[in-house]
Amino acid sequence: MSILSRLGAIQIIESAQKVCTQWRNICKDRSMWRSIDMRNHGDLSSMPYDLEQMCMHAIDRSCGGLVHINIEYFGMDELLAYLTRRQYTLLSPSYFNVECLTTSNLRRLRLVMCWDVSDKGLIEAASKFPLLEELEITGKDSIEAFGRCCPLLKAFNYNQGGFRDPSDQFDKDALAIAENMHGLRHLQLVGNNLTNRGLLAILDGCPYLESLDLRKCFHVNLKGDVGKRCAEQIKDLRRPDDSLHDYPFTEEIDDPGFSSYGYDSDDYNDCDDYGDYDYYGGFDDFGGYDGFDGYDSDYNVCLV
Repeated sequence: MSILSRLGAIQIIESAQKVCTQWRNICKDRSMWRSIDMRNHGDLSSMPYDLEQMCMHAIDRSCGGLVHINIEYFGMDELLAYLTRRQYTLLSPSYFNVECLTTSNLRRLRLVMCWDVSDKGLIEAASKFPLLEELEITGKDSIEAFGRCCPLLKAFNYNQGGFRDPSDQFDKDALAIAENMHGLRHLQLVGNNLTNRGLLAILDGCPYLESLDLRKCFHVNLKGDVGKRCAEQIKDLRRPDDSLHDYPFTEEIDDPGFSSYGYDSDDYNDCDDYGDYDYYGGFDDFGGYDGFDGYDSDYNVCLV
């Protein structure tokens, strides 16, 4: 079990569950799917399987017990809707005890480089995650909705490309955070185009903030009173010029303002619940993904 718990969802479905009958039975246990990590290298065209269908399959295996989910580079509004609408009724072998579960118990949601997920889709999903505590999204305009619908939110990563061009300054994101996420303890804004005005709004609106990551926020000036205010209020401050050595997305930024992301999955190790596995260990068996193959467990599972 300890070995399997270190694997991501893709490795479990495409490799580990095919090792032996015992491992296959373990891999079908819903306790294995409280955390779903769909981490991948981003080259979807080279993959011999449909990550969206695989993710739906993993969600079903959780039987409503899903707490953490990490999705990268794929997914559309339909996947998000599937995550929020799925309901499960668990019957004990005696059929006397009934437990109804949904995915509303989700505590951590990570949607990184999921460009086909729309703002509308995210806004509609936000109301379905009232217990959400940690959120990471890339380049989406849904901050207000998550702040309003997720009062327990403690950590928010909202990272952008980062631009040096002065004409690209804006504080819309920062003001939305300040006005709607008052309970934040941790905030990461790598490459955001906020200015000192937006930064001060965050410091005023998020009084419990302990860590703030402003790396590559080129329009923030931490000299003078603003820098002093940050030093007094923030325990862990990452400054605009600090190194990105521990950041999972490598950035290349040139003076005209062009920014591009590259991904290094080995760098992403800050989330213990997703496990610490080597994705590039390789799969020898890419046998076709057979979709929903049922549940051989002590529960009778009904999808409603």
